[in-house]
Amino acid sequence: MDHAKGNLTMVTGTPAPRPPEEQLRPVIARLGVATRWMLAATLVCALASLGLSGAALVAVLKREPVPAQSVDFGGQVRAFLESNPQVIVDSVKRADERQKEAEAKEATDQLASHADEIFNDPKAPVGGNAAGDAVLVEFFDYNCPYCKKAAPVVDQLIQSDPKAKIVYKEFPILGPGSVFAARAALASQKQGKYLAFHEALYASHGPITEASALEVAKNVGIDVDQLKKDMADPAIDEAIKRNLALADALRISGTPTFVSRKQITPGLVGLDVLKQMMASVRKG
Repeated sequence: MDHAKGNLTMVTGTPAPRPPEEQLRPVIARLGVATRWMLAATLVCALASLGLSGAALVAVLKREPVPAQSVDFGGQVRAFLESNPQVIVDSVKRADERQKEAEAKEATDQLASHADEIFNDPKAPVGGNAAGDAVLVEFFDYNCPYCKKAAPVVDQLIQSDPKAKIVYKEFPILGPGSVFAARAALASQKQGKYLAFHEALYASHGPITEASALEVAKNVGIDVDQLKKDMADPAIDEAIKRNLALADALRISGTPTFVSRKQITPGLVGLDVLKQMMASVRKG
């Protein structure tokens, strides 16, 4: 594409490589403030042997005019980066690692501050041993294919660990059908059918819609007319809103996600991982 004359032109062959400074400019532009300063510190140390003042580098990273003493700064930096391209890669990688560490710490702090809502909500559906000594919480969506695959793994945990308590957090993020199914499942608690309904929804084929959810409810012996009335209870929507807020606080953005008092584990995992999570809780 040729923008020089405002015309659209098909270009064939391999495009000419951009000058190093043009390649570097968008990289630096995307960096956050903290990352720029860390990059500055790294390059200042590396360029010290060239006798170049760090003031020039700091100026560029701050997008300020280059001091008069560093008129050849661009050439110096270009030459250094051409010889040492890994400097930027390593700096950005370290910044990304620090960001992930900060996010993990924040999630851990949130886990502690919201412990009662996560693990001890008396209105949340429970599987396994309600009086168990270790609690595993699952955030899930009935339309999530990985949640369906995780369901038998959770069942295996319950069968193999008689003291495991499973708390189910409806987390409908995959569309209206998911929201309807979550509301219906929570409402089914009033008829004492939550677990039967929960398992049947996972066992059903195809996407979960309003019609298919009601059909599943009927098949497990739920009074569908009463279910619809119970779904109108404001407490149902409030429970889902609480779950969404908890997920946001814990930086949970996908399903399934498993949470213990010690860790947050996203994605489909095996029985060994769930057992490890429970063992970690019991160790204190």
